[in-house]
Amino acid sequence: MQDTRLNRLTNNVGARFMKWLRSPWRRSSLMLIGLLGGFFLGNVISTTAGQAAKLDVSIAALLIVVTEGISRLVYANKSKTPSLTGDIVNAIKIGVTYSLFLEAFKLGS
Repeated sequence: MQDTRLNRLTNNVGARFMKWLRSPWRRSSLMLIGLLGGFFLGNVISTTAGQAAKLDVSIAALLIVVTEGISRLVYANKSKTPSLTGDIVNAIKIGVTYSLFLEAFKLGS
């Protein structure tokens, strides 16, 4: 691709945005948003799957496969600095798992 002004502008904007996100406070806030978003996603999944009551086993199997796949991708990375997207996806996974545990405790009581 040619090195045009528009191409350089889009590359610079993307690089500046990623540099802006690397701040520790912004990284922590993105992790918290990911955790809370995962918690909400877990509540939505358990509510819709429980209401339909047709695909409980297949949804549970799919959640296990997705959770283990995310764990394998995130924890297999041996680099010293973890990627921001990997950390956010891992926070979403933790939020979903925590939400499903709380739903199980609510149903068991």
